[in-house]
Amino acid sequence: MSEPRSAGTAFVLVTVLLDTLGLGLLIPVAPRLVASFLHDDLGAASHYFGILVSLYAVMQFVFAPVIGGLSDRFGRRPVILMSLAGAAVSYLLSGLAPALWWLFVGRIVAGITGASFSAAGAYVADVTPAEKRVQAFGLVGAVFGLGFVLGPALGGVLGQAGLRVPYFVAAGLNFLNMMYGLFVLPESLAPANRRPFSFARANPMGSLSALGRHPVVLGLTGTMMCSYLAQWILQSVWALHTQARFGWNLRDVGLSLMVVGIMMALVQGLLVRAVVPRLGERRTLVVGVIAGVLGQAALGLANEGWLMVPAILVLSFGGLAGPAVQAIISREVGATEQGEVQGALSSLNGIAAIVGPLIGTNLLAYFNSAGAPHVPGAAFFAAAVFNGLGLLLVLRLFARDRALGGAQARAAP
Repeated sequence: MSEPRSAGTAFVLVTVLLDTLGLGLLIPVAPRLVASFLHDDLGAASHYFGILVSLYAVMQFVFAPVIGGLSDRFGRRPVILMSLAGAAVSYLLSGLAPALWWLFVGRIVAGITGASFSAAGAYVADVTPAEKRVQAFGLVGAVFGLGFVLGPALGGVLGQAGLRVPYFVAAGLNFLNMMYGLFVLPESLAPANRRPFSFARANPMGSLSALGRHPVVLGLTGTMMCSYLAQWILQSVWALHTQARFGWNLRDVGLSLMVVGIMMALVQGLLVRAVVPRLGERRTLVVGVIAGVLGQAALGLANEGWLMVPAILVLSFGGLAGPAVQAIISREVGATEQGEVQGALSSLNGIAAIVGPLIGTNLLAYFNSAGAPHVPGAAFFAAAVFNGLGLLLVLRLFARDRALGGAQARAAP
């Protein structure tokens, strides 16, 4: 890889790190900030926080294909830099919020600009040979995990100084990253591989229909959707669940998420490099999904705070699935389609992020309310069920693909 492209890859990794760090900073404090506008009512805070997270997802669903399509037309560099500037503005709006509705405006802007992950994923695919993409996407996953190591822990500490302080820090990080990118980020998409922007492809439904052109990619969308739903359920209820069930404070929430981030970084940055050459991408994906099922179920069963730690360790092996599925998908599509497909996958994640938090926070509110059955881990059990469904879908896909391959081999002269 040439030196300019190495610098670009390093920038994309820093971008993912700082984006995740910015989000991680808010995890311990965002539910509390919402509650501060609602007289600290846990039930009302759960309801409005779920809507707030889903609003972010709606914006990603609508705009991720647009961002991906624009990056296929104009290149990855301008799209990534503009998204970073928008993210800084969104955090600043939320940090200055004098009323709850300001938080909603901030999340709308954040959802639009957060769609830059599709351009970042396309950038990685542009500069990485197909045979090395699983390791490259694993590295992206590792820095994503590292952001969750630093972000929630730092957010918990900063939150002690004020619930709004992490928002201002996140705004500053995104602005600094944008300024850094102006000097070091080269373009990765050659002019020959660019194509005209099309609203027919850039709208969410048109973008998702593009996945149907690739049978393996289409077959994996069900598993990815289930995985996304499980992840968003976990993220939406973690702080509220641990506060209600174990009495954790901001520091405890931050430290627990730091453990999650450390384990994810180790799995996706190191373990995936050892596992994939031995098992292959498909078996690695299956192992990761199984770990997701077991880990989410263990989180739901934990009735004491310390039991969350072994559950997190099991769940972390689910990080094997992400790099494997990204490598499989990026190999199936051409160089001119990477941005579109990454945008479509971000829209798929956006759908899950609309539905998942509503499922998670409503399950949490219902099963912790007076008169309801006492199942405090219900949200995590729902996440385990979604991962289990994803496991069945991917096993069915791979079995059918093997059968088709065998039939074609027998039919060959």
